[in-house]
This record gives sequence, C-alpha cells and structure tokens, in this order.
Amino acid sequence: MAIAAPITRRLVADFAAQRPRTERPPVMDELTAREREVFAHLARGHSNAEVAAELVLSIETVKSHVAEILRKLGLRDRVQVVVFAHDHGLTDLGDHA
Repeated sequence: MAIAAPITRRLVADFAAQRPRTERPPVMDELTAREREVFAHLARGHSNAEVAAELVLSIETVKSHVAEILRKLGLRDRVQVVVFAHDHGLTDLGDHA
C-alpha cells in the first residue's frame, strides 16, 4: 500500500521530532557536493522528479545519486533518509547538509 507523499512527509517529520538528535555524522563527508544537494531535497521529502527539476538533472541521474546516498549512509530507503536527517539535526539544509 502506498501512502501519499505529503502524508509520508508529515508522518516522518512527526516521528522524527520525537527522537533525540545526535551530532552530524562523519559519514556525511563521504557524500559528494552534488549528493549533499540531493540529500537535502530527499530530507525534505521531495520526489525524484522534484529533485531533477530543481537541480536541472535527469531523473536517471537523480536515481543514481539516491542509490549512492543510500549505499554510503547505509540506509534502506528514502524514508530512512528523512529520519536520518532529523536524527542528526540536518533539517536546516540551507548549506546542503
């Protein structure tokens, strides 16, 4: 069963707000500058199409960046990216994490 993106964003934000935050993990340094930009968008719950439009990338390129972000951070899916961002205080992403 799929959940609409706005509902998923709200659920994850509500859940993450209740969890204690930790320091920015060193593993974030393994991401390239572009991966950090994509991470910032994922942390806000944006879809691949939204990320592609905002960063002027193809959807396939965004998918590649998402796969690398998940691999490097040891995360299973996009929802875990949002929780990870909230857990580590990476929700103020003006500097792209």
